[in-house]
Amino acid sequence: MKRLLIAASGTGGHLFPALAVAEYLGDYQIEWLGVADRLERSLVANDYPLHILKVQGFQSRKLSLSTFKVILSQLQAIIKVKSLLAELKIDVIFTTGGYIAAPAILAGYWAGVPVVLHESNSIPGKVTRFLSRFCRVTAIGFQQTASYIKNTKLVGNPVRNSFLIPQSLDIPVTKEQFLIVVVGGSQGAIALNNLVRACVEDWVKYGAVIVHLIGANDNIQFQTEGYYSFPFYSNMASLLQRADLAVSRSGSATLAELAATSTPSILIPFPFAAEDHQYYNARAFERAGAAFLYRQEQITAELLKQIVLDLINDPEKLNQMKKATADLTVLDSAKQMAKIIRGL
Repeated sequence: MKRLLIAASGTGGHLFPALAVAEYLGDYQIEWLGVADRLERSLVANDYPLHILKVQGFQSRKLSLSTFKVILSQLQAIIKVKSLLAELKIDVIFTTGGYIAAPAILAGYWAGVPVVLHESNSIPGKVTRFLSRFCRVTAIGFQQTASYIKNTKLVGNPVRNSFLIPQSLDIPVTKEQFLIVVVGGSQGAIALNNLVRACVEDWVKYGAVIVHLIGANDNIQFQTEGYYSFPFYSNMASLLQRADLAVSRSGSATLAELAATSTPSILIPFPFAAEDHQYYNARAFERAGAAFLYRQEQITAELLKQIVLDLINDPEKLNQMKKATADLTVLDSAKQMAKIIRGL
């Protein structure tokens, strides 16, 4: 049996595409490389052997003592991963970027193990730009990314199989009710949450039901009829398949899921994302007519409230957005990635 090491850690943007690809590689022995106290502990550890690295990412461009500590942690991680590759007899490495990708890619290059890298954002991160040269294949989710990296293969962004198969929603929403799903990403989004809560009562008056994924760090108690809040919802596919509209951040994994379920959206990018990549991800949806795009500092509760009410009263516009969103998806992206990995 072939052996695959997946290096994906931290956020849903890195983990969910990797999990989607893993679903098509059931004939491989899959080992997972992660970091302690991150999302992979809950999403991965029950299904795949999880190997923990003590590694840090660069938080600042300025040279300081912390910079040298990060460099040291990366060097130690490279040595550990190289040892792990030999111990586990790994045939190929697959990574979705982030700072855990650096030791995986460099150790693979050092050990002669081929590496497949997938960059899901339209503006690639620093790790991808520098380290893609050491990878056998660099797959990308957006065509725009090819202007930053040489020798890429456009495959779209993988989504889990559950998004491609009809799911049952266990929240009481009738066919007649307008369902708004609010998504702050796997880490949550306090600013977005506060913005939405200021609009909820007016939306409910118009017959809408709101399902709000607030993340683990939001402790504000807010209750009203027709409003449901959860830190995390395991069957995200069922929510988006039923949703009439999403109000969301624009991480690449979330956008891929919106596209797979043809869900129209109002996108409010996380303003502090590296390289402002969430904004550029969202622009592709806005230009296609699939979403409204607003920077966080541009939008107010009053404006958001009115945009949603206008869409509730304009089913034709929503249908246009739905069709435009569907056109953005690559339904076999995960299957394409699995084929690339098998080819090595």
